[in-house]
Amino acid sequence: MSHKYIRQPDTSAWIIQVWASFILATSGTAIGIIYLPVDNWIKSFMTMGLTFSIGSSFTLAKTIRDNHESQRIVARLDEAKVEKLLAEHHPFDK
Repeated sequence: MSHKYIRQPDTSAWIIQVWASFILATSGTAIGIIYLPVDNWIKSFMTMGLTFSIGSSFTLAKTIRDNHESQRIVARLDEAKVEKLLAEHHPFDK
């Protein structure tokens, strides 16, 4: 009844696509901010907003990943407890 969780690594093509889209989106937004026809303090404010948005995106992604991994661990621990209880109460079933 034990389940093995197999981690499937990302392909190199996927990793390249993810980094390329991140770099394209960030640099496109930064270039757009640079060429805005507004004062420098407004550009600085928008750059600060871009920086905070990127930082919170990384934090959100890490939090979602951590929560998913912790749920997998909790599920495996619960399953192990149930198997132990069953083994204790039904020792001849094996």
